[in-house]
Amino acid sequence: MLFHKKQLMHSVDIVEPHPRFAQLLLEQFGGATGELTAALQYWVQSFHCENAGIRDMLQDIAIEEFSHLEVVGRLIEQHTKNVDQTDAFRSTLFAVRGMGPHFLDSQGVAWTAAYINEGGDVVRDLRANIAAEAGARQTYEELIKMAPDKGTKDALVFLLTREISHTQMFMKGLESLGKLTDPFFGNIQPDQTVDLYFNLSQGGKEEAISPTTSGKDERGPWNEEPTFKYIAQPLAER
Repeated sequence: MLFHKKQLMHSVDIVEPHPRFAQLLLEQFGGATGELTAALQYWVQSFHCENAGIRDMLQDIAIEEFSHLEVVGRLIEQHTKNVDQTDAFRSTLFAVRGMGPHFLDSQGVAWTAAYINEGGDVVRDLRANIAAEAGARQTYEELIKMAPDKGTKDALVFLLTREISHTQMFMKGLESLGKLTDPFFGNIQPDQTVDLYFNLSQGGKEEAISPTTSGKDERGPWNEEPTFKYIAQPLAER
């Protein structure tokens, strides 16, 4: 049973509406990284999770994400309220759709269930959720930079903070399963190539090709012993 209480999880206090910013906020209502996507993703995942504790966590976070959706929806509502005759309103998606939130992203693309990432394995799902929270946090960071007033910024900082909290919860869930840093999950054992690192992007000159790319073949813990055997010349060793 779900129960809705008419009280926002965080206050929304907007002094002056900004419909153009409201269009950007649609990204977190009907966009790929938005709160609707997260809420439905975690809720559905809970039904094929046999671990009682993680199942409960997924449902708790899913319901919180619905609460976040309500906050974002209220932000969009307040930023589009009583401005329908302004040039700023006419230049946005709301001129056609009307005020308030819609199942669209900031570019007017309709929300789709294809955004939801769930696959029936708790380890896979929790890792997908960590990525989802990272995407949402990145979007909120950009929105906060452009927030037109303190009330909007405060609400967005709260939502960003909760993305961090959820990430920690999902990481702890993986840790409780012994899978936080373990790449092996599932029932089929990998073959003998599992520890091979193929140097398939080979350098030439030592000088930098770009500010972020050098000509040399980089080495690090992602391709070093004891975890990996480095294959410097994959074609020569075929």
